[in-house]
Amino acid sequence: MDIARPEEKRRRQIRQAIYVSVALLGVVGVTAALSRLKPAPPSVDRTTIWTDAVKRGPMLRDVRGLGTLVPETTWTVPAATDGRVAKRYLLPGTPVKGDTVILGLTNPQLQEDTLEAEYQLKGAQAALEQTKAQLQNQLMDKRTAAAQVSSQYRTAEMQKQAKEQLKTDGLAADLDVRTAEVQAEELAKQNDLAQKEVDIFANSIEPQLAVQQATVDQKRALYELKKSQLDELQVRPGIDGVLQELDVDVGQQVTQGIVLLKVAQPTQLKAALQIAETQAKDIQIDQKASIDTHNGVIPGHVIRIDPAVLNGTRTVDVKLDGPLPPGAVPQLSVEGTIEIERLVDVLYVGRPVHGDENSKVGLFKLTNDGGEAVRVPVELGRASVNEVEIRGGLQVDDKVILSDMSAEDSYDRVELK
Repeated sequence: MDIARPEEKRRRQIRQAIYVSVALLGVVGVTAALSRLKPAPPSVDRTTIWTDAVKRGPMLRDVRGLGTLVPETTWTVPAATDGRVAKRYLLPGTPVKGDTVILGLTNPQLQEDTLEAEYQLKGAQAALEQTKAQLQNQLMDKRTAAAQVSSQYRTAEMQKQAKEQLKTDGLAADLDVRTAEVQAEELAKQNDLAQKEVDIFANSIEPQLAVQQATVDQKRALYELKKSQLDELQVRPGIDGVLQELDVDVGQQVTQGIVLLKVAQPTQLKAALQIAETQAKDIQIDQKASIDTHNGVIPGHVIRIDPAVLNGTRTVDVKLDGPLPPGAVPQLSVEGTIEIERLVDVLYVGRPVHGDENSKVGLFKLTNDGGEAVRVPVELGRASVNEVEIRGGLQVDDKVILSDMSAEDSYDRVELK
């Protein structure tokens, strides 16, 4: 028969309670220890990142943009009058001289108007010559009449002198002498009036001819206008260059003023660069630039900055200061770099993928052994295409990762392998 032992049962319960407490304490301790452990840093392949060391010294600030070569001067040729395109002699891309005929237009009404204007001019010229001849004949008639009066006057003057001599000799009566004197005086007056009439009429010839000449000039101007419009039906560029655009087809009816073609001088090109509006704010006129045509680099300087923003960019025109390389033609794609300023003594590093100027970013700085990289806050200053000023957070010779590390944004350190 078993005998109950309450003391033994109580001891077993105490031991079980101790075991459970120890187990709970162990779990709690392990959990606390694990919670204090740092998560393992992610690994990054060293060959896939781009690093650079912080340096101190001079730094060149510049901006870069893509663009094309465009002519400095483009000559637009409009239609001088209405017409129909009858012939097209050349195609775009052809070198032309100033007097090269590119298009032939026709306008029957203009041809008729020109012929009519020519006839009107010839009629006005004939009328002028006729008027001139009539006036000359009238002048001759007046001069003849004046000459007759002058002859009569001189005859009367001689008769008067003869009568006076006869009177002195006692051979003529006083009445005869007086009559001769009166006749001479009257003819003298008539002679003066006749000479004045000749002079007045001679002076009036030029004004009368001027009226007729004005009519001739008017008709000539109209004829020359029509003739020039007729000549301009043979469309010429007016300058030496290359035919850039030909905006009409054979058979097309065109109206006065419509653009027919464009000609540019290929030896006078400039670069039109598209610069991001955030970078264009620092560009000034006359700043130095270099244009890469992929077949040579040409120096230049800024000559114009478009005030308007289109698709987030502004157009900056650069005049080329050097000779064009072979193959440089209008619309050739180029890459341009504009020098903003030269900083003398600053702390700088290569420009990170995500890092705008005058901003604060987090960059991964390599440890001394190069096995890890730790995120540090960095204050950026003025930026260039490939470099950026460091205003705080880094020192000379610190190495940082510049490539895209957005996949590790949730980590403060990475392991480099």
